[in-house]
Amino acid sequence: MPRPVPDTYRKSWAGAPPGFYTVEAAGLRWLAEGASVRGTRIVEVRDVGDEHIDLEALVAVGETARAVEKLGRSLARLHGLGAPSFGSPPPGWHGDAWIGRQTQTNEPTPTWGEFYAEQRVRPFVRRAVRAGNLDRDGARLVERVCDRIAVGSYDDGRAPARVHGDLWAGNVVFTDRGAVLIDPAAHGGHGLTDLAMLALFGVPWLDRLGEAYAEVAGLDCAWRPLMSLHQLHPLATHAASQGPAYAEQLVQAARRWS
Repeated sequence: MPRPVPDTYRKSWAGAPPGFYTVEAAGLRWLAEGASVRGTRIVEVRDVGDEHIDLEALVAVGETARAVEKLGRSLARLHGLGAPSFGSPPPGWHGDAWIGRQTQTNEPTPTWGEFYAEQRVRPFVRRAVRAGNLDRDGARLVERVCDRIAVGSYDDGRAPARVHGDLWAGNVVFTDRGAVLIDPAAHGGHGLTDLAMLALFGVPWLDRLGEAYAEVAGLDCAWRPLMSLHQLHPLATHAASQGPAYAEQLVQAARRWS
C-alpha cells in the first residue's frame, strides 16, 4: 500500500535567533487575514517554537497560465488589505525581522521612499561593501539613488500595502488548488516590490501576471519602468550575502535612476 502523505512540514534551525520563527508565523497569519476577499492562499501555521515552525504540507503541481493570472489578481487584493504604515511589522511583533537569514528592520515610517531607502536598501549596500562584494564607487552610486528615493522623488501617494516581502518564485507553490505563498518577510510596503521580486527571480507568464495585477490594483502603464527601482532591495540583499555578481546587477539597476 502507498505510504500516507504527511500533512505537516517542519522547518527547523538549531540555534535560530530569538523570534526568527515567531515573526515568520506572525507574518503568515497577517497575510492570511481576509481570505474571503483576497483569494491568495497562505500556507497554514500549525505550530511554532524557538527553533522550528510546523506548516501545512503542500503538494506542488505544474503552474498554468490561468493559475499565474489568478495569482496576479489575488496578489493585488492581498496588497489592498493594507497596513498601518510603511515599515509596519506584522501585528504582535516588535524587533528585528529577517529576509532569509539576514536581519532587517520594520520601523513604521511616514513615507515609502524614506522606509525603502533607509531600511531596505542602504543597510544591505553597506553590508555588501563590508563583505568585499561591492566596491566604493558602486556603493556611492547606489547611495545617491537612495538619497533621491528617501526624499520622496518616487513616492506615488499609494497607501501602504500588506506585502509578502520576499516573493521570489521559490516562495510561490502552485498546487491543485492554486498558488500558495510561503516564507514571507511580511510588512507594510509598496505592492510593486512583490511584483518586482517575482520579475527578478523568475515566474512563468510574467506579463500575464503583471497585467492581471495592474487591472485589479488600478495601475497605469507607468508601473513597468519602476521594476528596477523596486529590485534594488533584493539585489542589495543578495550582494551582501551571495557575491559580486549581484553587486554588479545592483549597480546596473541603480544607474537607471542616477
